[in-house]
Amino acid sequence: MKCLLNKIMKFFPLIFWGALTFSVAVFSFNAHAEEPLIIDRIVAVVNDEIITLFDLNQTLRPYEKNLRAQDYSPEAERENLFKLRSELLDNMIDQKLADQQIKKYKIEASEQEINMTIERIKESRSLTDEDLRAKLAEEGLTIEEFQENLKQQLLRSKLVNREIKSKIAITDEEIEKYYNDHIEKYATETKYHLWNLFIRFSRTADESERQMAFEKMQTILNQLKQGRSFESLANETPASPKSPEGADLGLYRLDELSPQLQNIVKEMKEGQYSSILNTTQGYQIIYVQKIVVTDSKTFSDAQTEIEDILYNEAINNRYKTWLSELRQRSHIRVIK
Repeated sequence: MKCLLNKIMKFFPLIFWGALTFSVAVFSFNAHAEEPLIIDRIVAVVNDEIITLFDLNQTLRPYEKNLRAQDYSPEAERENLFKLRSELLDNMIDQKLADQQIKKYKIEASEQEINMTIERIKESRSLTDEDLRAKLAEEGLTIEEFQENLKQQLLRSKLVNREIKSKIAITDEEIEKYYNDHIEKYATETKYHLWNLFIRFSRTADESERQMAFEKMQTILNQLKQGRSFESLANETPASPKSPEGADLGLYRLDELSPQLQNIVKEMKEGQYSSILNTTQGYQIIYVQKIVVTDSKTFSDAQTEIEDILYNEAINNRYKTWLSELRQRSHIRVIK
């Protein structure tokens, strides 16, 4: 996580005991100001460590950006933002507790393990070093920050292995019961490999901005009608931030799509593209590159997949229980 504030300001040294009732403050003065402006404070205490408002806001930032892009009313946006902040703070407390256990048990992740994980990520997504750095830059991350994030994930994975995974066993009876209870899941299945071309505009965009966006999409649609391949248009680098962008969306079942897209995609054939669709976030054209129909799976075919599903469910449930018990043994205070 970036801590730009900590690079610029130095907090006064503080000693705190028992129930804390103070805030960490950085003061800003100007010629007309009569009182200091508090731009950071403690929002939670987890045993002998703290979480600051700055840390919370840094974690919230990418989620907040996505939330503001949704078509919510101002009241609903504020309500959802409040819930999101609360959930993220709760998650940060859990992470802090896990990190304290990592220190307690002296769990470590070597540089070699981190580098091997990065290589696996690059291989699975067919990325070069330059591709990876470019994608990280789009998310506002440096390679060093990415390595640190991976290190934390590896450490927490090792903690889960130590505390939880070694105590889980899935029986054949559980696997068979899951198969019988979800038999429709293993019947014949149809998935659509979708691409799209889109141009975004904010919900506050005026009519002239929307008209300009529509005309750009109309130009794209004309190129498609003239025989230009969808993939080539989607892979073009946008000429400007307001130019149409393309993306390979991957495989989807109909029930995984929004109702609007379900009604459109179910009528399309392989290799077809839609008309210009008007959504709350902008205009887009959907393309069905391929329709994949999978055969039904017998119990024997699905056994390994089901075991993985049940194993992951057991890990998640056991981890929640472990965290709950850890919280009960810990000193946690949320400061509103």
